[in-house]
Parts: sequence; C-alpha cells; structure tokens
Amino acid sequence: MPITKPTSAVKTNESANTMRSDPLAEIDPRFLGARLRQAREARDWTQQRVADELGVARTTLVAIEKGERRIRPEELMRLGALYERQLWELLQRGAPPEGFAVQLRNSMASGSIDANLISSFEVFERLAEDYVRLEEICQAPLRRRYPPQYEFEGLDPELAGEDVACSERNRLGLGDGPLPTLRDILENDVGIRIFQPELPLRVAGMFACTEDLGACIAVNRNHPSERRAISLAQEYGHFLIDRFLPEILTLEGGERRTRAQRFTDAFARSFLMPSEGLRKRYLELQRERKGAVTRGDLHRLASFYFVSVEAMARRLTSERLIPAGTWDRLRQEGFEIRETAGPPHQIRPEEALPPRYVSLAVEAWQRAELSEGQLAQMLRTDRVGAREIIEQEQRLSTEEGATADLVDWSAPLWRVASR
Repeated sequence: MPITKPTSAVKTNESANTMRSDPLAEIDPRFLGARLRQAREARDWTQQRVADELGVARTTLVAIEKGERRIRPEELMRLGALYERQLWELLQRGAPPEGFAVQLRNSMASGSIDANLISSFEVFERLAEDYVRLEEICQAPLRRRYPPQYEFEGLDPELAGEDVACSERNRLGLGDGPLPTLRDILENDVGIRIFQPELPLRVAGMFACTEDLGACIAVNRNHPSERRAISLAQEYGHFLIDRFLPEILTLEGGERRTRAQRFTDAFARSFLMPSEGLRKRYLELQRERKGAVTRGDLHRLASFYFVSVEAMARRLTSERLIPAGTWDRLRQEGFEIRETAGPPHQIRPEEALPPRYVSLAVEAWQRAELSEGQLAQMLRTDRVGAREIIEQEQRLSTEEGATADLVDWSAPLWRVASR
C-alpha cells in the first residue's frame, strides 16, 4: 500500500518539493554566506583551499562569505558538493544558528587531529541544526529546564560528584531505582538534545552547548548499550558543572585525570547506581543467599541497573559491599563480559536520533514542508528507509482485514468550535 500524506496536510503549492526558478534572488546573501562559512570551518578548510577548488581568488570567496558578492548558481552547486551539503540546506531563510563544530575542534590538544574525528564534529553539529529546524517548522521548541550550574571548586571531586548525583535524582524525581529511559528523561525533563551517531571507536561521547542549539550530547552508537549509558551520564555531569565548555570523552586510559573528569566519573556511577538503592538491593541478595552472593547475582544486578558487569563490580567495591580487587580477580579467572568498546552494535537508523526528532520529521513531511528526499536526509537514511520509518511511526493498529491509515501528526488534538 503506497504511503500518502493525510489530505489535511497536503499543500497546493510545491515550495517544499521544487526550488523556485531563482531561489538565490530571495535569499539574503549575508545569511547564505554565513552558512557557507560555517560549512567550510566545520571541515577545517582554509579560504585559500576552497577558493582554489572553486577556481576563484581568495578575495572573491571572502566577499561571498561576507555577503558582499552574490554567489552564482554554478558556484553554489560546486560548494554544496564540496561541503557535502544539499542546496535546500544552504538556502534556508534566516540567519544560521551558532554552531559548535569549530569549538569542539579547538578543544582538542594541539597537533594533528584525526580526519574522522573532524567529520564527527560536523555530523554532530548538523544533527543539532536539523533538530532546531524541525522544531521551527512544527512550531514545537524544546523547552530548556536547565538547573543552575553546580560549583565544586575546593571540594573533593568524588564526593562532589556523589552529592550532585543525589541532588539531581531528587530534583528530577527519579527515586533510587534504575534508569532504563535516561535518554528520554534528559530530553523531556531537562531539554538536552541527545544523538547516537557513529563516532571513532575511541570516542565515547561529545558535549557542546550554544545559545542557538542548546545543550547537545552525542554518544557512540558503536558501543554497547551499557557503555552508552555511562557515557551519557558522564556528559550530563559535565553539563552540570561547565555548560559552555565543549568536551570530547575518550576511552583512552593511562592519563592523569583532571578534577572535572574525576567529578563526572563519580557523578555517572552514583547517578546510574545510587548508593541507597544499590545497598538495599545488594543486602536483599545477601539475605536470600545467606551471604553467598554469586557471580550470577552480580550479572543480574548489572542488568537491573543497565550497566556493565565491570561498572557494577567497581561500584560495589567503592561502596565497600564486596572486597577491593574483586573485579580484577574475576577477570584473571576468565570471567567473560562484553568489552566496553567491542565490535559495532548496530541499531536502527531512527534509534540514532531522538524519538521526538523522528516524530517532528514525519510531521514536517506531512505538512509538506519537507519532500520525501529531504525527509530521508533528515532521518539519515534513503527513501525506502524513510517510508519504513513513517509506517513504524504512524500506522494505526486495526483489526485484521481492516484498512490501516496514517496518523496525521500535524492535526490539532482538539478544535475550537466556531461561533
């Protein structure tokens, strides 16, 4: 059965599906130039390099980026291909939002930076930009319920991390149980945009925040779900103490940890495995087992809190519930677990995006503000994949044999009666 838009959302004009005969004439050259500059800087390319690729003088490119010289259609097409940007992305109305790809790159230590990592910064930034654009189309801005930043200067980082984790659980009304929907909680109750793109394997997560895009977190979809949970909690801890400082969280060990890293590590452990609840459940196990807690119990406890066995063992050790060195001994004895950075763990394309993002994208398509090709671009898939996501999102469950219709996401929940 072909997928069609609800009739209430179909527009008579075709502005979303076809470009006007002269779209450049209706775009402020300053805004277009700013978007082109951001796309270039996100790739860490110099103006001279791009000018050479374009076959113009550097001064010409400078004038284009400043909006002092209107770009020609053939030049725009060339730059779009060079930056791997769709023309409809570059021709959006209004000023571009303040991005963060350059900030992330500048936060790295001096020296050569992996090209794949630079590309990840751009992917992350574009996801956040697309999210904001979908909100503008659907008139559904994400509410920011950010708490004030916590201060831990002069405090023990580990103790401060534990204390802030307890405060945040209380503030968000999370009790002392596991957090199977942490991603949804942080988006809906705090207002953080959270993505799961493919990142270089050594990168666990990234955090950035600008006034335009808000607080954004990316966790590596190639890591196991338990590792992703830890990474997300660590990046949330970073958000709570240093909101406008971008961060790249890596798995590389052996380096001396900073005070901020010690804080976020302690925060993540306590936020995911709160002391009071963990102690209560561990002591219950001891009573059931008459003191002889098993390896299977350790595994089940880790599963209950959605963390790795290693993370649980180390947390129990820090709470002095099991002897120090227990995890190292178990590993030496061949106690196998899934490694935190093992082979890719494939997830569906839509799972890499926030559920709210996917819903807004489908709604924008139903409003005829996005073509099917643009919807596929937004969902980071092809047209076939986009159709499958539409069906998954919106097909009504009906009795066998009945016709199933697509829900019109853009239709109002109720209508005000006319007088």
